[in-house]
Amino acid sequence: MKQKISPSLDAVVADIPDGARIMFGGFGGAGFPNNLIQALSRKGIKEITAISNNCGTREGELGIMFKNGQVRHVIAAFPGPHSNYFQECYAKGEVTCELVPQGILCERMRAAAAGLLGFYTTVGVGTEVANGKEERVIDGKRCILEKPIHADFALIKAEKADELGNLTYRLAARNFNPIMAMAASTTIVEVDEIVPVGSIEPENVITPAIFVHRIVQAKGLRYAG
Repeated sequence: MKQKISPSLDAVVADIPDGARIMFGGFGGAGFPNNLIQALSRKGIKEITAISNNCGTREGELGIMFKNGQVRHVIAAFPGPHSNYFQECYAKGEVTCELVPQGILCERMRAAAAGLLGFYTTVGVGTEVANGKEERVIDGKRCILEKPIHADFALIKAEKADELGNLTYRLAARNFNPIMAMAASTTIVEVDEIVPVGSIEPENVITPAIFVHRIVQAKGLRYAG
């Protein structure tokens, strides 16, 4: 059995290169992998593409990475009213942003997970969202083609993992995390607790171990916003 448990936060992100495409789980402060984000920032990584629902709450969540100028491009649905450092970087032209409707962001990642090459949707037709995208009429409705979003790495937050990597989530942390775990080449998860194999009832497993490549236990770093 491959050993997935890492001894430290810094070790688990050590090989993530500059310029990587990285998904970050979380929504409205719930389920962000804050410890992993801090470790990645300490590493001094540069020029990443960040894929996340929002862009940080002040210095919390992804805010520290925008503050340090480590993000080149971001794909997000809702940067957020307190994403101060993202807003400053964007205003200066130091970071580019692709805004994606929230449901479409989820579906594009789900398409990547399922091996689909894209899907047609009426969402965004006739708006800036449709710029540069293929359009056709299906069942009398104008649609645009949305392509999957893949990532090199997904950094996610779960409540509990067993030693194989089966995951459970706490309440609203079950947002983007399970989808992102399936849409990246390498999934790294921080968890509050690691338990023996068999401790999690099968019906309570939300993310199966096959999608999880690295696990690190980390507690205590949360941001209220």
